[in-house]
Order: sequence, then C-alpha cells, then structure tokens
Amino acid sequence: MAILDKHTALYTDFYQLTMAQGYFLSGKADSRAAFDYFFRENPFEGGYVLFAGLSDVLDALQQFRFGQDDIDYLRSVGLQEPFLKYLSAFQFRGDVSSVREGEAVFPLEPIVRVEGNIIESQVIETLLLNFLNFESLIATKASRIKHAAGNRRVVDFGLRRAQGLGGILASKAAIVGGVEATSNVYSAFQWGLEVTGTQGHSWIQCFDTELAAFRKFAEIFPERCVLLVDTYNTLKSGVPNAITVAKELEQRGNRLLAIRLDSGDLAYLGKHARALLDAAGLQYVKIVVSNQLDEYVIRSLLEQGAPIDVFGVGTHLVTGKNSPALDGVYKLSVYDNKPRLKFSENFTKTTLPGLKKILRFSDNGDKFYADAIVLDDENRVESIVHPFFPEQKSAIERLKSEPLLQTVMKNGKPVNGLVPLKETVAYARERLSKLSPEHRRFEFPHVYKVGISQKLMTLRSQLMEDIQKTIGQGGAK
Repeated sequence: MAILDKHTALYTDFYQLTMAQGYFLSGKADSRAAFDYFFRENPFEGGYVLFAGLSDVLDALQQFRFGQDDIDYLRSVGLQEPFLKYLSAFQFRGDVSSVREGEAVFPLEPIVRVEGNIIESQVIETLLLNFLNFESLIATKASRIKHAAGNRRVVDFGLRRAQGLGGILASKAAIVGGVEATSNVYSAFQWGLEVTGTQGHSWIQCFDTELAAFRKFAEIFPERCVLLVDTYNTLKSGVPNAITVAKELEQRGNRLLAIRLDSGDLAYLGKHARALLDAAGLQYVKIVVSNQLDEYVIRSLLEQGAPIDVFGVGTHLVTGKNSPALDGVYKLSVYDNKPRLKFSENFTKTTLPGLKKILRFSDNGDKFYADAIVLDDENRVESIVHPFFPEQKSAIERLKSEPLLQTVMKNGKPVNGLVPLKETVAYARERLSKLSPEHRRFEFPHVYKVGISQKLMTLRSQLMEDIQKTIGQGGAK
C-alpha cells in the first residue's frame, strides 16, 4: 500500500521490538515458531465474519525492512547495537498459510498461520492484526448492509467520517463486502474501484436559485447528472426543479440519472418524489438516498415500500458502528517444534496448541454445515467436539469437506502473486451465498457449528495438565 511504502517495519508496537531484542540476546533468534490469528466473537451480534485484508498484509510483509532512518530512530529509543545490526539486514522470510480473502469465517478458527523464526514471526503481529481486524470488520459490515439492500445498489460515502487514513482501507474492504462503488478517489485510484459522486448542498447555495444551480450542473455533466433535491424543500422545490431540468435534458438528447435525498423522512419523501417523477413521465430517473444509513435503516425503508434504487452509506459503514473493533488475536501455538498454549483461568481464553488447519463440511444442499479445527496431520474426522463443552458433539463423517487453509506465502514471497480484488469480491459473494439465512439474519442468528477434533482436544488437555503440575510445583522442574 502506497502510504506504507516507507518505514513499514515501524508500523508496530514497541513491545514487539523489545521482545525481539530479548529473543536475539537470549540466543533464540533462529528458534522456529508458529502463530495463529483468530477472533473470539462475531461483531455486530452477527453470525459470521467476512475475512478481508490478507492482500494488504502480504504486500506489507514484502516491504518489511528497517532502513537507515529506522535504525537511527530505534537506536535513539534504546535498542542495542548488536540487535540493530541484525535488524539492518532483516527481511521477513517466513511462511504464511491462510483462508482465502473473502471467506466466511467464525470464532476460534485459525484463519491465518505464520511460521518462521521467533523474531520474524513476532514482529509482524501488530501489522497483521491492524490490517486483518479492521478490514474484516468493515467487510463484514458492508456484507450486512448489502444483504439488507438486496439487488439495490450500495455506494460507500464514508471517507469524511472515517478515522483518518483508515478510510482508505475501509473503502477497499467495503467493496469486498459487496458495496459496488465508492466516493473515495484515493481508494478508487489505488485499487481500480468504481468511483462515483453527486454534488453537495454548497453547490446549490452558490447560485441565486436552486433551478439555476441544477441547470448549470446539467449543462456541465449532461451524461451523469444527479441532482440533490433537499437543500430548501424537497417536494415543493427540489423535485419540481429537477423535473424541469430533466425535461430540458431530454430535449438535448440526454437523461437525468437520479435525484438524491439526504435528509428528512426518506420513506415518505422517496414515495412522493417517485410519484412526482412518474407523473412527469420520468420513470427512468432513479432515487438515491443517504444520511446515517445502516443495515437496519435500509431494511426498514424497504419494508415500508420506499422506492429507492441506490443507498449511499457512510458513517455506519466505514467506522463499523456498534462494533468498533474485531477482537482478533495472534497467539503462539508452536515453539522449538513443541506445541504451546496460553493457559487462562477463563477457559474460553485458553488457546488451541500445535499446527492446525480448518476443514469445512457442507450439507447435501451445498450449504455450509460445520467447520472442524484439526491438527495438521488429520485429513478426516468422524465427529467434532465443542471447544469448551466436550459433551456437545456433532457427527460429520458422511458430509463432504474442503480444507480452508492454503499456503499463500513461502520464504517471504507470495506463492501465486496477489489475488486481484475483483476475484476476491466474486469469491466473497459465492461463499456468503452458501451460508444459510439463519446464519445471516441480524437478530439472534443461528450459531454456526465450529468444533475441534478429539485428537486436538486430547493434546490441549495434556498440555493443560502439564502446566497445572508446573504451577503446583511453584514453576520449578
């Protein structure tokens, strides 16, 4: 990504570097490790997450270097010369396995696995979490909004309300989630997105009359004219003036594309605006609405029969409103060729040890049925066990399965190059279509089955017992 072309390796938390220096000075720099990226809860009280951000992580990892300016800065904050010399030649040469970007994923699943020496695996944690947590959050929100809109068009209008430069990645992630276009010129340029825009109220206010403002805009943009009709009075002024200009455009061989409503009761105004347009023979003119829209407002508008063709969604989309962050984490699962786990008194925060993969099972109707988290050497399991309630089991031996993790980076280089965004968008659409409606509903979605293999459960139990024995001995061996 262009804004991280320089100083990419400084895009981190300081404790990543202090730990890395500790590993180096402890003689552990070449010790092998594996980390898992996963999240614990679905955002928005929803039933799934749409995975996004992988391409940006892989791109950043190829640029993960410490330049001379970086080394000088790290020297000034106290890092030691032997370690700084190591960093000056540092390059990420690890392996990354991941589900495909655009995949529907669920809590506890090891969506991404990073393998390498302990230093290179550790120092990329912050960057990886920053990209994947944010982009997956926004892609998920976008998919919910698009689900509510159905076959109506959805456009990202959110850059002005985004958290700083996060708006750049938000617009891209929104496209992964199903949004068709963006007003964000930077993101459109960066990733080849469809860019769109209408006009602001200030344009109307800069003319003596609303009609004069509309006429001048139509004169300048006759082939893509959209008129904002709520500056003064939507039904008494805005729509009638838009109709006048639409008729004038017809006489010149052009057509008014749409009107936009940006305030007021959008259902009421939409219905009456549609009636006025239709009565004037302008059935082809579309209605665009904006103003604090989200999946719930869009669903309500359509349930009321509002004749809306395009939804411009801003704040709620690019900020992931109501779920400000995805709680994705990055945890060590293997060190020095031994499985490791993080033990917690809160059992739900005890991690799953070892090298693992995900098998997805589908029912006879080709809908996703359940996911199994299994050890890397397991290719088939007959049943899965609930990660925290072992008495709950699901039989899956007769269902067809597919592995979700694939190697996407080997020795620091992408295996098949970066996947084009259009392919990711198409893949996300296809995978979401395989989720049952019960898992996609907004209120109290059905919990998707995610279980672990008996072999993985046994390994976790053994390691927990070992840790408890160590605790009982005061940590001594």
